[in-house]
Amino acid sequence: MWTRNFTFYFGARAISLLGDALMPVASALAVGQLYGIAGVGYVLAALTTPFVLFILFGGVFADRIGARTMMIGADVVRVITQGVVAVAFFTGDPPLPLLLAMSFLAGAAAAMFQPGVNGMVPQVAKDPQRANATLKFADAVTQLAGPALAGVLMAVTGPGFVYTLDAATFLVSGVCLALVRLPAMPRATSTRVLSDLRRGWEEFRARTWMWSVILVWVVWGLLVVGPYVPLSSQIIGADYGWVMAALGLGTVLGGTLALRFRPVRPLAAGAMALSGYAPMPLMVALGAPLPVLMLAHVAGGCAWAFWSVMWSTSVQTQVPPDVLNRVTAYEVAGSVAGMAVGQALAGPVTTLIEPRDFMAGSAAVGIGVVCALLLIAPVRRLRRAGLNDAELRSTP
Repeated sequence: MWTRNFTFYFGARAISLLGDALMPVASALAVGQLYGIAGVGYVLAALTTPFVLFILFGGVFADRIGARTMMIGADVVRVITQGVVAVAFFTGDPPLPLLLAMSFLAGAAAAMFQPGVNGMVPQVAKDPQRANATLKFADAVTQLAGPALAGVLMAVTGPGFVYTLDAATFLVSGVCLALVRLPAMPRATSTRVLSDLRRGWEEFRARTWMWSVILVWVVWGLLVVGPYVPLSSQIIGADYGWVMAALGLGTVLGGTLALRFRPVRPLAAGAMALSGYAPMPLMVALGAPLPVLMLAHVAGGCAWAFWSVMWSTSVQTQVPPDVLNRVTAYEVAGSVAGMAVGQALAGPVTTLIEPRDFMAGSAAVGIGVVCALLLIAPVRRLRRAGLNDAELRSTP
């Protein structure tokens, strides 16, 4: 698996994920100190909203001109946006409109970047599940080290240096992607963007297992994942970095499990594993001591990583390569839409509901999401692509 292409792709994702892991803690602490929970929620929403708005076009352009090209361009834009925020912190307290504007541009760049993340995996690796699980290790290690590193750097150097480091990670990512050499792939032949969008929508809509998961995921993003960072960072306080590091450790375990276990029905197995995420918001709501909080986040990280590998591999292996980026754009847009709204409402909702009470409700919703996924027959029955005859005969 460790070919030249996968090695450089892995390097690009690993360094980029490190930057991504630094930012939630840095943003929550730096922006929270200046503008409170509402400010954190607005900045995160400014990042995710353009992502939802533009990702469909990112999928079209990735199928037209190539995922690698789009990803490199997006990295260049984010080098600039993170660099501007770094300079603003070095020179004083950046105004909220500047933070919102740079977050918006970074979110738009991420929308051009993200469809290719999924679409490139089958091009750089012959075994997508193994590749996805290995990439989860990179995600896990960065989630383990990034939050703790961000907390230390915030205390020692301040947010300006952390944002500078984040800009540098996007620069290295772009260089690594530029060194990837891919064979010619079929490209979208339509000359009209709307026609390309329509084709992607038709492919997305034709897969009941896919759009039904996304509908459930809107609720997940709105009530569980979206408000989690703004609310939990304020509830947990100074120990937030260590708790996020525990989440990264759990991701290591989930990636290890996904590397070794190949369920015949991947989404059913992933949904059952996802029940391990519920203890995270529940322990935050209960004000559990740090060791218990960390243990809950280890379980949550493991659950999230295993589900993510099962989902990504299913999309990559069940969708034709010539429309994979566009279909990915639709499924990512749907799954992130609820998250964007949840982030934006995290501040205002605290005027109506105590943050701890909301976290308790999030835990209940998490269990409901698992039940909903398992009750949807196309999701529960979807079988892994490439099953051999013996495996086909052994499963009804």
